[in-house]
Amino acid sequence: MRFFAVVWKEEDMFVVREVFTGVTTQGGSIEEAVDNLREALELYLEEFPELGEEIGELDLVGLIHVEVAKAVG
Repeated sequence: MRFFAVVWKEEDMFVVREVFTGVTTQGGSIEEAVDNLREALELYLEEFPELGEEIGELDLVGLIHVEVAKAVG
């Protein structure tokens, strides 16, 4: 099953969040953060197997990079 995630750095940790589930982990390296995400997603899908089926049925057509101006508030 394929998942999509975003990665960013906060201080000395890399944070990775899966797009569809919102599952988020961190690690001292990108590789560690992704390994942690893989494990967390497996546990998440044990709890919510129907979500895994739903994600597996998505007909993904591409990825888009979108930048927006900083929110004014």
